[in-house]
Amino acid sequence: MNVFVSGGSRGIGRAIALRFARDGAARQEQTRVAIGYFRSDGAAEKTAEELRTLGAEPTLVRGNISSERVLEEVAALGPLDALVHNAASGVSVAALEASGKHWDWTMNTNARALLQLAQVAAPQMADGSSIVAISSLGAQRVLDNYTLVGTSKAALEALVRYLAVELAPRIRVNAVSGGVVDTEALDHFPNREEMLAAGRANPVGRMVTADDIASAVAFLCSKEADMIRGQTLIVDGGFSLLVGATNTRS
Repeated sequence: MNVFVSGGSRGIGRAIALRFARDGAARQEQTRVAIGYFRSDGAAEKTAEELRTLGAEPTLVRGNISSERVLEEVAALGPLDALVHNAASGVSVAALEASGKHWDWTMNTNARALLQLAQVAAPQMADGSSIVAISSLGAQRVLDNYTLVGTSKAALEALVRYLAVELAPRIRVNAVSGGVVDTEALDHFPNREEMLAAGRANPVGRMVTADDIASAVAFLCSKEADMIRGQTLIVDGGFSLLVGATNTRS
């Protein structure tokens, strides 16, 4: 199995990369897992070592996910069985405070990069392969200071639907939208503790974990999901079903 996970060195991306490695080991098949990352060399090397321990062959792809150099490196990986776009970035400001630079950076990283990755990877991908994008509840809900990221995630989910139809004869394309997940990404939010409390207040009564998201991705990349196309699978313990759940970012 040959896999690429953008934003794969930490958090949800790391959990997804490791899940592919574990599943490959369980099936006793050779697994190559390439992870894209922006700056964190130490985290990337640590994840690569974890992948090796699980029997997978890691490849590190460093740089801006939407840059031509990184896209060329992804194309050079050869035919992928699974492409997961997890890398995300953005600026948390109110809509009227957002600049053009903020908009371009957020949209390019979160949405446009999926299109670019599909353009370089899909022509080589075999029948039955999968593309999965990682979205968030902010794509469908209005969350505080989440205008740019939420809009980019909405664009990401729309792009998933279009790609799913265009690539349907050969490739499954879907998205996974998680609730509040306790990763390093939350450290950038001033209301981190409030978000964690809200995340634990879902009907299940526990936080969504990175492994929960990885399990959903693994399912969508399996043959059992063959007739699931262009869908966004919500993994939030029922959080988004509750009245008032729109007040917390994810």
